[in-house]
Amino acid sequence: MQAIVYTRNGDPDVLELVEREVPEPGPGEVRVRVAVSGINPTDWKARRATPLAAGWQVPHQDGAGVVDAVGNGVAPALVGQRVWIWESAWRRPWGTAAEYTLVPARQVVLLPAGASLALAGSLGIPFLTAHRCITVGETMPDRLDPGALAGRTILVQGGAGAVGNAAIQLGRWADATVIATVSSPAKAQLAAAAGASHVIDYRTQDVAAEVRRIVPRGVDAVVEVSAAANAATDVAVVGPHAAVAVYADDGGAEVTLPVRSLMIPNVAWHFVLVYTEPAAAKAAAVEDVNAAVADGAVRVGREAGLPLHEFALADTAEAQRTLEGSPTGRVLVRVADL
Repeated sequence: MQAIVYTRNGDPDVLELVEREVPEPGPGEVRVRVAVSGINPTDWKARRATPLAAGWQVPHQDGAGVVDAVGNGVAPALVGQRVWIWESAWRRPWGTAAEYTLVPARQVVLLPAGASLALAGSLGIPFLTAHRCITVGETMPDRLDPGALAGRTILVQGGAGAVGNAAIQLGRWADATVIATVSSPAKAQLAAAAGASHVIDYRTQDVAAEVRRIVPRGVDAVVEVSAAANAATDVAVVGPHAAVAVYADDGGAEVTLPVRSLMIPNVAWHFVLVYTEPAAAKAAAVEDVNAAVADGAVRVGREAGLPLHEFALADTAEAQRTLEGSPTGRVLVRVADL
């Protein structure tokens, strides 16, 4: 089989297309014939800096394909089923940038009928992150479904990004009012296509004033992509018992917060990394995201506010290089047509 492998950290050039034996699943594992491999920022950051415990690494956490074989302890009925994959390469050498990969059985999810493999490969980390950001607040529901967020307002900072898009789609599915911020008219169109109730261009509008005009009492939750840049705005727009969920680190930037302004309304700040979040919360997110897909509430493509940038397996280095440039949308590697 063909696989992308790197044996040292560095630039995208360390990624090599190699021939490998098709691996055999061990106990509790499934082997997936991969159709689509989804790339996240943590994939290229790991390529640059994370030590290689096995001496080699097939990259990429997310993906989709068809279960090809199962190990001991896994139901044989899974063979032949279409699935989406999450966290394939977290502390494991087998990511999804290969024709076949090995994944713990709990990290493959049966894909609802009618959902495309491109959509399935776009789920994973962005949607699980968005779910955690929306539900982490103590006054927010632990689970999402239609009606769960009725009467709630969510501010999505960076509504044209992959996590921002996921937060908009999940929030609207759960009947929240979703306010999204963007940096251009083109990105405003994407956030609106994703389903945002209101879109604010932060380069030309006063975000705090606009949010307070829409929801005078303040928002219930903030999905935050850039805490260092947006902290003052977040402080100005949160309502009583709100939660600000920060899921990106701004390259190690630090944030200063006014204690009294946040203490009086009992506002909480949370820092979210999906890989290390509590297991129960992650399991709930997997179920809820799949339910949203089954309901037809999750879409991909420009018409859904999430343009897809697709590359062949042999061009994975270019795909990762593209993602490092922070394109708008989701970067996918097409491994096979299944």
